[in-house]
Amino acid sequence: MKALSQNRRHPMVGVALLLLGLLLTGGLYSLASNINSASAYSQADYTSADNIDDGETLFNANCASCHGIGATGGPAGPSLIGVGAASVDFQVGTGRMPLQMTGPQGQGKPNQFSEEQTMQMAAYVHSLGTGPTIPEEEYLDTDHADVDVARGGDLFRVNCAMCHSASGGGGALTRGKYAPSVHGVEEQHIYEAMVTGPQNMPVFSDSNLTPEDKRDVIAYLKEFGTQGYPGGASLGSLGPVAEGLFVWTGGLALLIGFMVWMTTRSS
Repeated sequence: MKALSQNRRHPMVGVALLLLGLLLTGGLYSLASNINSASAYSQADYTSADNIDDGETLFNANCASCHGIGATGGPAGPSLIGVGAASVDFQVGTGRMPLQMTGPQGQGKPNQFSEEQTMQMAAYVHSLGTGPTIPEEEYLDTDHADVDVARGGDLFRVNCAMCHSASGGGGALTRGKYAPSVHGVEEQHIYEAMVTGPQNMPVFSDSNLTPEDKRDVIAYLKEFGTQGYPGGASLGSLGPVAEGLFVWTGGLALLIGFMVWMTTRSS
């Protein structure tokens, strides 16, 4: 009897095993959901008749007041015929459309549509005229064996840094417009911005930057975003000029303050 009592499991062991099983199951399910959401829709989804019909309904209810019935344009918005699915996915997916307010350019905000609704509207607009399509997952994979992060940095500095700054922190343009920060932006939206040229941004077609080039640029931005700021504050990510100006201004202010303090003491 004593040996049996020693081998008997504690009642809480079963509860602990059950909780461990639930945690593992939940973790695996979450991982699988993230993997599926990264490639939830294929190119075929953007040519599905059902998705096109649903997208037309959403478009007429939310977009036609500015862009017109049939996306032919109007006084408050341009024609969307021929802009392609990528343009709609970028503008709607980043919250720039529908516009929050009138101004020099649309500002990003939380997306008010689900991924499925965004895909359906993109499918509808894509059906009206050919244009840039949603990028394939192969060109969004920053861990791909052929990715060259250093080359992506060179391409970014040559083609993008004059507006977005070398650090990708963004910068001011003319007449109240600006180049936004590219940090924290999804890979798909970065790619779509390059192929559609939103706002004042030029279009980088495959003849300018190949899909592999675009993937390298995205990989560089993602790698840059993991580096942090060894000096402490980012200071707007404007580089050594801003940092030097901050030190010079702060040091000069301290020097003048010390001189004023010494003068008042001597008097």
